[in-house]
Amino acid sequence: MNPRSPARRPLFAVAVVMVSTVLAACGTSTGDGAADSHAGNGTGTGTGHVHAVAVDPADESIYVAAHNGLFKIESPDRAMRVADNRQDTMGFTVIGPRTFLASGHPAPADAAKGAPPHLGLMRSTDAGRTWTSVSEAGEADFHSLQQAGSTLYGYDSQTASVRRSEDSGRTWTDGARVEANDLAAHEREPERLYAATSQGVQVSEDSGATFEILREAPDLTHLDVLDDGTLIGVAPDGRIQIGAEEEAWRSPGQIADGQVSAFTAVDGKHFLVAGQDGTVHESRDGGRTFDIAYRAE
Repeated sequence: MNPRSPARRPLFAVAVVMVSTVLAACGTSTGDGAADSHAGNGTGTGTGHVHAVAVDPADESIYVAAHNGLFKIESPDRAMRVADNRQDTMGFTVIGPRTFLASGHPAPADAAKGAPPHLGLMRSTDAGRTWTSVSEAGEADFHSLQQAGSTLYGYDSQTASVRRSEDSGRTWTDGARVEANDLAAHEREPERLYAATSQGVQVSEDSGATFEILREAPDLTHLDVLDDGTLIGVAPDGRIQIGAEEEAWRSPGQIADGQVSAFTAVDGKHFLVAGQDGTVHESRDGGRTFDIAYRAE
């Protein structure tokens, strides 16, 4: 998926969440709202499993959406929990400067107080410091979110289906049932949606209503699509794969850690990949080489 720009995921109301739910800071924080704690790969104080990585165009900062909250990478040795929010952040995308969408599950403390098990769609306009519920609180668990022009796509794990919204996520139209690990679409052709599935890469030409196998594509666990139609993804063995629907694919490089848990192409040269251990790898040369943006402990 491509959670970094506007070219990049209903209606059951649960009062405790729908009333402008704000998940605010509760501890020592820095000026940008990040809790003052180092984030390793633990279960409580660390990131936990990484579900998505993204870049905020406001300041080019890298954000990690993970089991233990949302984190901002400060250096290869330091990631800061944003505003001490500890919700399990599943689907996550950046749709504009400091403007994020997310889904997932409540923090353990909130769950213990009776919060619904699924957060539905949430929106933040202050880089994750506070969140407001948009829709589907208590119902939907979006594991992938994808903005494509005015169309927002989401893969809802609760219904195992692709869903589409034309009003910024307030209401949704159900699409095909397909077990998608990742979604990709772009602004110029928002009706064309790609899905990385266990059966291979699939493509929809009707905004997610139906899908068919893209037979030219290699197996990918994660994928993204550029505005020129170039597809970029990661194979199960960690190889970067680049191609187009009817063209030969090439592999410029491979992630040393093998299997990955999250991927985004910021542009045609800038890629971010999270390994299963939570380490975030960054390439600035189209996937040929990678540096460590953040090393999980």
